[in-house]
Amino acid sequence: MLSKQLDFCYTGGQKVEIRYKMKLFIIIVVFAAIAARTEGASGFWRSIADSSPVRFGKEAIQGASVMFDAYSDMRKANWRNSDKYFHARGNYDAARRGPGGAWASRVLSNGKERFDQWRGGSSAGRAADQAANHWGRNGGDPNIYRPLGIPFNY
Repeated sequence: MLSKQLDFCYTGGQKVEIRYKMKLFIIIVVFAAIAARTEGASGFWRSIADSSPVRFGKEAIQGASVMFDAYSDMRKANWRNSDKYFHARGNYDAARRGPGGAWASRVLSNGKERFDQWRGGSSAGRAADQAANHWGRNGGDPNIYRPLGIPFNY
């Protein structure tokens, strides 16, 4: 009984698994370390200095969460040629959370593309993904990448 109670916490009236939040936190910390190395530590700290560190962190977590939602939707939709749409949508939604969300979208997108490079993905595919990421992150409408016929709930 007690172990069940420890698995969950209540935030704003919603039941949220602590494990999910912890995994998300660990992912953000890992990508923060990568970002500090790739962007240069000064760029990373400048991003935080533009807003309060607490708000920046909250926005980063929200941004990472909506990027995860876009990824989950892409996997659920399983729709041909929808990859760029979900890249643009995830970055667009994350960047709208604020500077922390924009930072999280940049770090997660760049990390994913570096992983694809390491895994041996095509450079043309990575460049197209990065173009969609950049488009969405800079406020471009992700629907220009929307494939025909994909259900409207995506």
